[in-house]
Amino acid sequence: MSIEIKVPQLPESVADATLVAWHKKAGDSVSRDENLVDLETDKVVLEVPAPVSGKMVEIKIDEGTTVVAGELLAILEAGDAVAADTPAPTAAAEPVQIEAEDTQTASSSAKTSPAVRRLLEEHDLDATMVMGSGKGGRITKADVMSFLKSDDSSNLPPGDPEPAVAGEAVVVALERSEQRVAMTRLRARIAERLLEAQHTAAMLTTFNEVDLTEVMALRKRYKESFEKEHGVRLGFMSFFAKATVEALKRFPVVNASVEGTDVIYHNYFDIGIAVSTERGLMVPVLRDVDQMSFAEFERNLGEIAKKAQDGKIGLEELTGGTFSITNGGVFGSMMSTPILNQPQSAILGMHSIQQRPMVVDGEIVARPMMYLALTYDHRIVDGKDSVKFLVTIKEQLEDPSRLLLQI
Repeated sequence: MSIEIKVPQLPESVADATLVAWHKKAGDSVSRDENLVDLETDKVVLEVPAPVSGKMVEIKIDEGTTVVAGELLAILEAGDAVAADTPAPTAAAEPVQIEAEDTQTASSSAKTSPAVRRLLEEHDLDATMVMGSGKGGRITKADVMSFLKSDDSSNLPPGDPEPAVAGEAVVVALERSEQRVAMTRLRARIAERLLEAQHTAAMLTTFNEVDLTEVMALRKRYKESFEKEHGVRLGFMSFFAKATVEALKRFPVVNASVEGTDVIYHNYFDIGIAVSTERGLMVPVLRDVDQMSFAEFERNLGEIAKKAQDGKIGLEELTGGTFSITNGGVFGSMMSTPILNQPQSAILGMHSIQQRPMVVDGEIVARPMMYLALTYDHRIVDGKDSVKFLVTIKEQLEDPSRLLLQI
């Protein structure tokens, strides 16, 4: 029996998708629920699983093609006919032995994302050539780029002779080259939204700094007992999120959004947390952060961040936030001016923690300091409110007991 494989129903507000990669070709046998093809939208990668076990008969759409919901992708032949059509191994065929190391590499190469597979194909590389540094041996884009940079043979065009050797010196003729690569749909959407924010909002950024001595001491004191009790690590982000919620309660306009000539005030606190993924920056939203405990926040953040990095996150988990937090400090950023995640009116930027000399009670001492940046829409948020907003976060973090007493 022939079964049509079609583009599934796309998320609301998504008109079409790009067929990124086929995982099967015509003639291949497939198992039920096995992923056949990846479809990329503006935000997420959708997997199309096989509804039944069978054999791929025909592929209708090529990679790189734009498709819409309901469009025919392929024909799958289901049933026992697959076994009959599968040719028996010839007598001349010899078994292929794979060493333990090769088995591990082959397994890890199967765990590559669509973006990594495209990069491997563009450079005519086999996944088994690249050592993965991700979880479980997963290959990342950084692994591929590192391999390309370290592979000296890639500087020589095909068919060129070996470089001449003169004593200790090796002369290599370097080739100047360029490569044109189309933006992914996610990258194109990010570019569109960033330009939109620049053109429609009156963005201004204010700065402050926070002494994290007390937060770090609190984490150190209770880190092990917290993890033992709740099964999740106590991170910095939960402190910043809870301090942010307290500041948003005091300055509701920072938690508002602009819609035409109206200002929409939200009496809930849905915080977007920027997450770096192989496909680009995503901002998954944690709902009702004010009602979460520290442990609930850390657990929910870990789960939604993993879904974003694995390409499993849904569009509904990326929309509807009232405020955003981005942490460039994990990459070593000292200071930056984050761009609004519209229609939100503000975004908080965290940065790296640096030991700096500070004057405390007339004495110069080393303190773990972090610069904070608040970018806000000056159309509705006044400078006074933005400054006081950051001061509130600073006060909450420099004396974490305020978070418990809500003062």
